[in-house]
Amino acid sequence: MDALKAPIERLERPAAEELDALTDLWEASVRATHDFLAPDDIGFFRRMVCDEALAAVALYVLRDGQGRIAAFAGVDGRRLEMLFVAPERRGCGCGGRLVAHVVERCGVRATDVNEQNGQAVGFYARMGFRVVGRHARDASGKPYPILRLELPRPVAEGE
Repeated sequence: MDALKAPIERLERPAAEELDALTDLWEASVRATHDFLAPDDIGFFRRMVCDEALAAVALYVLRDGQGRIAAFAGVDGRRLEMLFVAPERRGCGCGGRLVAHVVERCGVRATDVNEQNGQAVGFYARMGFRVVGRHARDASGKPYPILRLELPRPVAEGE
């Protein structure tokens, strides 16, 4: 089954091999899209993702025809905390499906994106997100500017 036709799956309690697969997919995706990161920072962030970030979010995945994770999203409350797509799956609609799913089913309204990742900035703009703020440094204090994004509030009937 192609990832675009596969059901989106919530990983309630990821097994160790799934956490390894998620972390490996994260690194492959970052290496393909985050060319602004210093080489040492990839290792720093990998440890953070593996040891802390994946456990702090509700995980949603799309699998390919062989059962491998092709893309995943991490949600905390109404925030999309992470979205990563395997490099060979970029452009196939996996990211858009995951974002649409978490917006509709989880009530996601906000996310952050590295300002230097122009492709991601454009992707989120196409998904309807708008810039509402900017920080010169990321949450780790590293000099990677972060854009705060939100979906516009839906207009209620009668407004």
